[in-house]
Amino acid sequence: MCDSGGARIQEGVNSLAGYGDIFLLNVMASGVLPQITAIMGPSAGGAVYSPALTDWIFMVENTSHMFITGPEVIKAVTREVVTKEDLGGAMAHNAKSGVAHFAAPNDAACLAMILELIAFLPQNNLEDPPRQACGDDPMRRDENLREAVPTDPNKPYDMRTIIRSNLEHGHFFEVHEHWARNIVVGFGRLEGAPVGIIANQPAVMAGSLDIDASIKGARFVRFCDAFNIPLIIYEDVPGFLPGAHQEHGGIIKHGAKLIYAFCEATVPRITVITRKAYGGAYIVMSSKHIRGDINIAYPTAEIAVMGAEGAVNIISRERIQAAADPATERKQLIAEYREAFSNPYRAAELGYIDEVIDPADTRPKLVQALRMLRTKRDTNPPKKHGNIPL
Repeated sequence: MCDSGGARIQEGVNSLAGYGDIFLLNVMASGVLPQITAIMGPSAGGAVYSPALTDWIFMVENTSHMFITGPEVIKAVTREVVTKEDLGGAMAHNAKSGVAHFAAPNDAACLAMILELIAFLPQNNLEDPPRQACGDDPMRRDENLREAVPTDPNKPYDMRTIIRSNLEHGHFFEVHEHWARNIVVGFGRLEGAPVGIIANQPAVMAGSLDIDASIKGARFVRFCDAFNIPLIIYEDVPGFLPGAHQEHGGIIKHGAKLIYAFCEATVPRITVITRKAYGGAYIVMSSKHIRGDINIAYPTAEIAVMGAEGAVNIISRERIQAAADPATERKQLIAEYREAFSNPYRAAELGYIDEVIDPADTRPKLVQALRMLRTKRDTNPPKKHGNIPL
Protein backbone atom coordinates (compact mmCIF):
# COMPACT_ATOMS: atom_id res chain seq x y z
CA MET A 1 0.00 0.00 0.00
CA CYS A 2 1.57 3.24 -1.14
CA ASP A 3 1.14 6.74 0.24
CA SER A 4 4.49 8.40 -0.40
CA GLY A 5 5.97 11.75 -1.32
CA GLY A 6 9.05 10.10 -2.81
CA ALA A 7 12.67 9.97 -1.66
CA ARG A 8 13.54 11.77 1.60
CA ILE A 9 15.91 14.44 0.37
CA GLN A 10 17.68 14.77 3.74
CA GLU A 11 18.91 11.18 3.52
CA GLY A 12 20.64 11.67 0.19
CA VAL A 13 21.85 8.55 -1.57
CA ASN A 14 20.70 6.33 1.29
CA SER A 15 17.09 6.91 0.32
CA LEU A 16 17.90 6.00 -3.27
CA ALA A 17 19.60 2.82 -2.09
CA GLY A 18 16.42 1.86 -0.26
CA TYR A 19 14.41 2.19 -3.45
CA GLY A 20 16.92 0.06 -5.34
CA ASP A 21 16.64 -2.70 -2.72
CA ILE A 22 12.85 -2.72 -3.09
CA PHE A 23 13.00 -2.76 -6.91
CA LEU A 24 15.30 -5.78 -6.87
CA LEU A 25 12.95 -7.69 -4.59
CA ASN A 26 9.98 -6.84 -6.82
CA VAL A 27 11.78 -8.25 -9.84
CA MET A 28 12.95 -11.39 -8.05
CA ALA A 29 9.40 -12.05 -6.84
CA SER A 30 7.90 -11.47 -10.30
CA GLY A 31 6.29 -14.66 -11.58
CA VAL A 32 6.93 -16.37 -8.23
CA LEU A 33 4.13 -14.81 -6.19
CA PRO A 34 1.39 -12.38 -7.18
CA GLN A 35 2.21 -8.76 -6.34
CA ILE A 36 -0.59 -6.24 -5.79
CA THR A 37 -0.19 -2.51 -5.17
CA ALA A 38 -2.81 -0.17 -3.74
CA ILE A 39 -2.09 3.52 -4.30
CA MET A 40 -3.84 5.03 -1.28
CA GLY A 41 -2.49 8.57 -1.58
CA PRO A 42 0.29 10.34 -3.49
CA SER A 43 3.07 8.28 -5.05
CA ALA A 44 5.74 10.39 -6.68
CA GLY A 45 9.26 10.14 -8.07
CA GLY A 46 11.03 6.86 -7.37
CA ALA A 47 8.03 5.66 -5.36
CA VAL A 48 6.12 4.89 -8.57
CA TYR A 49 8.54 2.27 -9.87
CA SER A 50 7.90 -0.39 -7.25
CA PRO A 51 4.16 -0.29 -8.09
CA ALA A 52 5.01 -0.40 -11.80
CA LEU A 53 7.01 -3.61 -11.23
CA THR A 54 4.09 -5.37 -9.53
CA ASP A 55 1.33 -7.30 -11.29
CA TRP A 56 -1.72 -5.22 -10.37
CA ILE A 57 -2.20 -1.57 -9.44
CA PHE A 58 -5.32 -0.27 -7.72
CA MET A 59 -6.01 3.46 -7.44
CA VAL A 60 -8.60 5.48 -5.51
CA GLU A 61 -10.48 8.20 -7.33
CA ASN A 62 -9.68 11.80 -6.28
CA THR A 63 -7.22 10.83 -3.53
CA SER A 64 -4.45 8.77 -5.16
CA HIS A 65 -1.90 10.13 -7.65
CA MET A 66 1.10 8.71 -9.47
CA PHE A 67 3.70 10.69 -11.40
CA ILE A 68 7.44 10.89 -11.92
CA THR A 69 7.45 14.68 -11.65
CA GLY A 70 4.64 16.74 -10.16
CA PRO A 71 2.73 19.66 -11.68
CA GLU A 72 5.08 22.25 -10.19
CA VAL A 73 8.18 20.74 -11.80
CA ILE A 74 6.41 20.28 -15.12
CA LYS A 75 5.34 23.93 -15.09
CA ALA A 76 8.88 25.08 -14.32
CA VAL A 77 10.48 22.94 -17.04
CA THR A 78 7.93 22.88 -19.87
CA ARG A 79 5.56 25.69 -18.78
CA GLU A 80 2.71 23.22 -19.10
CA VAL A 81 -0.06 23.75 -16.56
CA VAL A 82 -1.74 20.55 -15.36
CA THR A 83 -3.51 19.46 -12.19
CA LYS A 84 -2.50 16.46 -10.08
CA GLU A 85 -5.71 14.66 -11.04
CA ASP A 86 -5.24 15.21 -14.79
CA LEU A 87 -1.57 14.33 -14.60
CA GLY A 88 -1.65 11.20 -12.50
CA GLY A 89 -5.09 10.60 -11.01
CA ALA A 90 -6.91 7.30 -10.91
CA MET A 91 -8.73 7.74 -14.23
CA ALA A 92 -5.69 9.27 -15.93
CA HIS A 93 -3.82 6.02 -15.32
CA ASN A 94 -6.81 3.72 -15.76
CA ALA A 95 -8.10 5.19 -19.03
CA LYS A 96 -5.20 7.04 -20.66
CA SER A 97 -1.83 5.55 -19.72
CA GLY A 98 -2.89 2.02 -18.78
CA VAL A 99 -0.47 2.11 -15.82
CA ALA A 100 -3.24 1.21 -13.33
CA HIS A 101 -5.64 -1.72 -13.65
CA PHE A 102 -8.46 -0.79 -11.27
CA ALA A 103 -10.15 2.42 -10.06
CA ALA A 104 -12.10 2.40 -6.81
CA PRO A 105 -14.41 5.17 -5.50
CA ASN A 106 -12.91 5.05 -1.99
CA ASP A 107 -10.40 3.22 0.20
CA ALA A 108 -12.89 0.65 1.51
CA ALA A 109 -14.02 -0.26 -2.00
CA CYS A 110 -10.38 -0.52 -3.08
CA LEU A 111 -9.63 -3.08 -0.35
CA ALA A 112 -12.77 -5.03 -1.22
CA MET A 113 -11.69 -5.23 -4.87
CA ILE A 114 -8.25 -6.46 -3.81
CA LEU A 115 -9.85 -9.25 -1.76
CA GLU A 116 -11.94 -10.24 -4.76
CA LEU A 117 -8.87 -10.39 -6.98
CA ILE A 118 -6.93 -12.47 -4.43
CA ALA A 119 -9.73 -15.05 -4.43
CA PHE A 120 -8.81 -15.94 -8.04
CA LEU A 121 -5.05 -16.26 -7.46
CA PRO A 122 -2.75 -18.95 -6.06
CA GLN A 123 -0.33 -18.07 -3.26
CA ASN A 124 2.64 -18.72 -5.55
CA ASN A 125 3.65 -20.17 -8.91
CA LEU A 126 3.88 -23.75 -7.60
CA GLU A 127 0.22 -23.88 -6.55
CA ASP A 128 -2.95 -24.27 -8.55
CA PRO A 129 -5.52 -21.45 -8.33
CA PRO A 130 -7.99 -21.87 -5.45
CA ARG A 131 -11.14 -23.84 -6.31
CA GLN A 132 -14.51 -23.07 -4.79
CA ALA A 133 -17.71 -25.06 -4.56
CA CYS A 134 -19.55 -24.90 -7.86
CA GLY A 135 -23.08 -23.59 -7.35
CA ASP A 136 -23.96 -23.42 -11.05
CA ASP A 137 -24.81 -26.36 -13.32
CA PRO A 138 -21.65 -27.06 -15.40
CA MET A 139 -23.79 -28.30 -18.29
CA ARG A 140 -26.11 -25.29 -18.26
CA ARG A 141 -27.09 -24.20 -21.77
CA ASP A 142 -28.10 -20.70 -22.87
CA GLU A 143 -30.24 -20.57 -25.98
CA ASN A 144 -30.06 -16.76 -25.94
CA LEU A 145 -26.49 -17.09 -27.24
CA ARG A 146 -27.88 -18.18 -30.60
CA GLU A 147 -28.95 -14.57 -31.08
CA ALA A 148 -25.92 -12.93 -29.42
CA VAL A 149 -23.92 -12.57 -32.64
CA PRO A 150 -25.71 -10.43 -35.26
CA THR A 151 -26.23 -11.91 -38.73
CA ASP A 152 -24.94 -8.64 -40.19
CA PRO A 153 -21.11 -9.03 -40.09
CA ASN A 154 -20.67 -5.28 -39.67
CA LYS A 155 -23.03 -4.88 -36.72
CA PRO A 156 -21.36 -4.51 -33.29
CA TYR A 157 -22.30 -6.40 -30.12
CA ASP A 158 -20.94 -6.62 -26.59
CA MET A 159 -18.71 -9.69 -26.17
CA ARG A 160 -19.18 -9.47 -22.40
CA THR A 161 -22.72 -10.80 -22.88
CA ILE A 162 -21.29 -14.10 -24.11
CA ILE A 163 -18.52 -14.12 -21.50
CA ARG A 164 -20.89 -13.64 -18.56
CA SER A 165 -23.33 -16.23 -19.87
CA ASN A 166 -20.67 -18.93 -19.71
CA LEU A 167 -19.15 -18.10 -16.32
CA GLU A 168 -20.55 -19.25 -12.99
CA HIS A 169 -23.48 -17.08 -11.92
CA GLY A 170 -22.53 -14.67 -14.73
CA HIS A 171 -19.77 -13.16 -12.60
CA PHE A 172 -16.90 -11.61 -14.57
CA PHE A 173 -14.17 -9.70 -12.72
CA GLU A 174 -12.90 -7.38 -15.44
CA VAL A 175 -9.33 -6.04 -15.43
CA HIS A 176 -8.19 -2.83 -17.17
CA GLU A 177 -11.83 -1.99 -17.88
CA HIS A 178 -11.18 1.61 -18.96
CA TRP A 179 -8.04 1.18 -21.12
CA ALA A 180 -7.74 -0.40 -24.58
CA ARG A 181 -11.43 -1.26 -24.51
CA ASN A 182 -11.25 -3.03 -27.88
CA ILE A 183 -9.96 -6.04 -25.94
CA VAL A 184 -11.49 -7.40 -22.74
CA VAL A 185 -9.55 -9.27 -20.05
CA GLY A 186 -10.50 -10.52 -16.61
CA PHE A 187 -11.24 -13.48 -14.35
CA GLY A 188 -14.17 -15.81 -13.80
CA ARG A 189 -14.85 -19.39 -12.73
CA LEU A 190 -15.90 -22.63 -14.38
CA GLU A 191 -16.70 -25.61 -12.14
CA GLY A 192 -15.34 -23.59 -9.23
CA ALA A 193 -11.90 -23.12 -10.80
CA PRO A 194 -10.55 -19.70 -11.84
CA VAL A 195 -10.02 -19.01 -15.53
CA GLY A 196 -8.53 -16.03 -17.32
CA ILE A 197 -10.63 -14.46 -20.08
CA ILE A 198 -9.20 -12.56 -23.04
CA ALA A 199 -11.65 -11.43 -25.71
CA ASN A 200 -11.91 -9.13 -28.69
CA GLN A 201 -14.62 -6.51 -28.19
CA PRO A 202 -16.63 -5.88 -31.41
CA ALA A 203 -18.44 -2.99 -29.71
CA VAL A 204 -15.22 -0.92 -29.71
CA MET A 205 -13.23 -0.32 -32.90
CA ALA A 206 -14.87 -3.47 -34.34
CA GLY A 207 -12.60 -5.51 -32.06
CA SER A 208 -9.48 -4.78 -34.08
CA LEU A 209 -6.10 -5.13 -32.40
CA ASP A 210 -4.07 -1.96 -31.93
CA ILE A 211 -0.94 -1.11 -29.94
CA ASP A 212 -2.64 -0.73 -26.56
CA ALA A 213 -4.81 -3.82 -26.96
CA SER A 214 -1.77 -5.93 -27.86
CA ILE A 215 0.12 -4.77 -24.78
CA LYS A 216 -2.90 -5.23 -22.51
CA GLY A 217 -3.57 -8.73 -23.81
CA ALA A 218 0.06 -9.85 -23.73
CA ARG A 219 0.59 -8.81 -20.12
CA PHE A 220 -2.61 -10.58 -18.99
CA VAL A 221 -1.71 -13.78 -20.85
CA ARG A 222 1.75 -13.84 -19.27
CA PHE A 223 0.35 -13.31 -15.77
CA CYS A 224 -2.13 -16.18 -16.15
CA ASP A 225 0.57 -18.44 -17.56
CA ALA A 226 2.94 -17.61 -14.68
CA PHE A 227 0.33 -18.58 -12.09
CA ASN A 228 -1.25 -21.64 -13.69
CA ILE A 229 -4.58 -20.04 -14.61
CA PRO A 230 -6.19 -21.56 -17.75
CA LEU A 231 -7.09 -19.17 -20.55
CA ILE A 232 -10.34 -18.88 -22.47
CA ILE A 233 -10.14 -16.74 -25.59
CA TYR A 234 -13.18 -15.28 -27.35
CA GLU A 235 -12.33 -14.21 -30.88
CA ASP A 236 -14.03 -11.75 -33.19
CA VAL A 237 -11.23 -9.78 -34.81
CA PRO A 238 -11.11 -8.22 -38.29
CA GLY A 239 -7.35 -7.69 -38.07
CA PHE A 240 -4.78 -5.25 -36.77
CA LEU A 241 -5.82 -1.61 -36.85
CA PRO A 242 -4.43 0.08 -40.00
CA GLY A 243 -3.02 3.60 -40.14
CA ALA A 244 0.20 5.61 -40.17
CA HIS A 245 -0.14 6.41 -36.45
CA GLN A 246 -0.23 2.72 -35.58
CA GLU A 247 2.64 1.82 -37.91
CA HIS A 248 4.86 4.65 -36.66
CA GLY A 249 3.93 3.78 -33.09
CA GLY A 250 5.31 0.28 -33.58
CA ILE A 251 2.23 -1.91 -34.07
CA ILE A 252 4.49 -4.56 -35.60
CA LYS A 253 6.62 -4.75 -32.46
CA HIS A 254 3.71 -4.40 -30.03
CA GLY A 255 1.52 -6.89 -31.89
CA ALA A 256 4.42 -9.33 -31.68
CA LYS A 257 4.18 -9.13 -27.87
CA LEU A 258 0.77 -10.76 -27.98
CA ILE A 259 2.07 -13.44 -30.35
CA TYR A 260 5.02 -14.06 -28.04
CA ALA A 261 2.82 -14.28 -24.94
CA PHE A 262 0.49 -16.86 -26.46
CA CYS A 263 3.31 -18.88 -28.03
CA GLU A 264 5.20 -19.30 -24.74
CA ALA A 265 2.09 -19.98 -22.61
CA THR A 266 1.86 -23.59 -21.38
CA VAL A 267 -1.44 -23.39 -19.46
CA PRO A 268 -4.61 -24.86 -21.00
CA ARG A 269 -5.94 -22.61 -23.78
CA ILE A 270 -9.41 -22.77 -25.32
CA THR A 271 -10.47 -20.46 -28.14
CA VAL A 272 -14.05 -19.72 -29.17
CA ILE A 273 -14.41 -18.00 -32.54
CA THR A 274 -17.75 -16.21 -32.54
CA ARG A 275 -17.49 -14.31 -35.82
CA LYS A 276 -14.52 -12.76 -37.63
CA ALA A 277 -11.06 -14.33 -37.55
CA TYR A 278 -9.13 -12.64 -40.31
CA GLY A 279 -5.51 -12.70 -41.40
CA GLY A 280 -2.66 -12.45 -38.95
CA ALA A 281 -5.07 -11.58 -36.13
CA TYR A 282 -6.64 -15.04 -36.52
CA ILE A 283 -3.23 -16.60 -35.93
CA VAL A 284 -2.43 -14.35 -32.97
CA MET A 285 -5.57 -15.12 -30.94
CA SER A 286 -4.34 -18.52 -29.73
CA SER A 287 -4.88 -20.48 -32.94
CA LYS A 288 -3.78 -24.11 -33.27
CA HIS A 289 -0.71 -22.89 -35.12
CA ILE A 290 0.68 -21.30 -31.93
CA ARG A 291 -0.13 -24.20 -29.59
CA GLY A 292 -3.78 -23.47 -28.84
CA ASP A 293 -5.27 -26.61 -27.28
CA ILE A 294 -8.96 -26.59 -28.14
CA ASN A 295 -10.40 -24.31 -30.84
CA ILE A 296 -14.13 -24.24 -31.40
CA ALA A 297 -16.30 -21.99 -33.55
CA TYR A 298 -19.87 -20.79 -33.88
CA PRO A 299 -21.60 -21.37 -37.24
CA THR A 300 -21.34 -17.56 -37.70
CA ALA A 301 -17.51 -17.76 -37.68
CA GLU A 302 -15.67 -16.29 -40.67
CA ILE A 303 -12.12 -17.64 -40.89
CA ALA A 304 -10.24 -16.23 -43.85
CA VAL A 305 -7.28 -14.15 -44.98
CA MET A 306 -9.53 -11.09 -45.13
CA GLY A 307 -13.19 -10.08 -45.36
CA ALA A 308 -15.23 -11.09 -48.39
CA GLU A 309 -15.56 -7.55 -49.73
CA GLY A 310 -11.83 -6.88 -49.67
CA ALA A 311 -10.96 -10.29 -51.08
CA VAL A 312 -13.37 -9.95 -54.01
CA ASN A 313 -12.07 -6.46 -54.81
CA ILE A 314 -8.58 -7.94 -55.20
CA ILE A 315 -9.27 -11.36 -56.71
CA SER A 316 -12.06 -10.41 -59.13
CA ARG A 317 -11.26 -6.78 -59.99
CA GLU A 318 -11.09 -7.36 -63.76
CA ARG A 319 -14.22 -9.54 -63.82
CA ILE A 320 -16.22 -6.88 -61.95
CA GLN A 321 -15.01 -4.11 -64.25
CA ALA A 322 -15.93 -6.14 -67.35
CA ALA A 323 -19.43 -7.01 -66.12
CA ALA A 324 -22.51 -5.36 -67.60
CA ASP A 325 -23.69 -4.54 -64.07
CA PRO A 326 -20.55 -4.26 -61.88
CA ALA A 327 -22.50 -3.70 -58.63
CA THR A 328 -24.64 -6.83 -59.10
CA GLU A 329 -21.62 -8.87 -60.19
CA ARG A 330 -19.65 -7.77 -57.14
CA LYS A 331 -22.53 -8.60 -54.81
CA GLN A 332 -22.81 -12.10 -56.27
CA LEU A 333 -19.07 -12.71 -56.04
CA ILE A 334 -19.06 -11.62 -52.40
CA ALA A 335 -21.85 -14.10 -51.65
CA GLU A 336 -19.94 -16.86 -53.44
CA TYR A 337 -16.74 -16.05 -51.56
CA ARG A 338 -18.55 -16.09 -48.21
CA GLU A 339 -20.08 -19.47 -48.98
CA ALA A 340 -16.78 -20.97 -50.14
CA PHE A 341 -14.30 -19.44 -47.69
CA SER A 342 -15.84 -17.30 -44.95
CA ASN A 343 -17.15 -20.11 -42.79
CA PRO A 344 -15.63 -22.38 -40.16
CA TYR A 345 -16.11 -25.66 -41.99
CA ARG A 346 -13.05 -25.41 -44.25
CA ALA A 347 -10.87 -24.77 -41.19
CA ALA A 348 -12.56 -27.72 -39.46
CA GLU A 349 -11.79 -29.96 -42.45
CA LEU A 350 -8.12 -29.06 -42.08
CA GLY A 351 -8.11 -29.74 -38.33
CA TYR A 352 -7.58 -26.10 -37.34
CA ILE A 353 -11.01 -26.04 -35.67
CA ASP A 354 -11.92 -28.95 -33.39
CA GLU A 355 -15.69 -28.47 -33.61
CA VAL A 356 -18.36 -26.13 -34.91
CA ILE A 357 -20.81 -25.84 -32.01
CA ASP A 358 -24.29 -24.63 -31.23
CA PRO A 359 -23.71 -21.33 -29.36
CA ALA A 360 -26.17 -22.51 -26.69
CA ASP A 361 -23.69 -25.27 -25.79
CA THR A 362 -20.73 -22.94 -25.19
CA ARG A 363 -20.56 -23.39 -21.40
CA PRO A 364 -20.78 -27.23 -21.48
CA LYS A 365 -18.13 -27.37 -24.22
CA LEU A 366 -15.77 -25.14 -22.21
CA VAL A 367 -16.28 -27.23 -19.07
CA GLN A 368 -15.60 -30.46 -20.98
CA ALA A 369 -12.48 -29.00 -22.56
CA LEU A 370 -11.11 -27.83 -19.20
CA ARG A 371 -11.73 -31.26 -17.70
CA MET A 372 -9.76 -32.85 -20.51
CA LEU A 373 -6.90 -30.34 -20.15
CA ARG A 374 -6.70 -30.46 -16.36
CA THR A 375 -3.57 -32.62 -16.43
CA LYS A 376 -1.96 -30.85 -19.38
CA ARG A 377 1.83 -30.56 -19.17
CA ASP A 378 3.82 -28.59 -21.70
CA THR A 379 7.35 -27.19 -21.64
CA ASN A 380 9.48 -24.67 -23.50
CA PRO A 381 13.11 -25.15 -24.59
CA PRO A 382 15.70 -24.72 -21.80
CA LYS A 383 17.05 -21.15 -21.79
CA LYS A 384 17.95 -18.32 -19.47
CA HIS A 385 14.98 -16.30 -20.77
CA GLY A 386 13.46 -15.31 -24.08
CA ASN A 387 13.74 -11.87 -25.63
CA ILE A 388 10.16 -10.60 -25.82
CA PRO A 389 9.90 -7.65 -28.27
CA LEU A 390 9.64 -4.87 -25.70
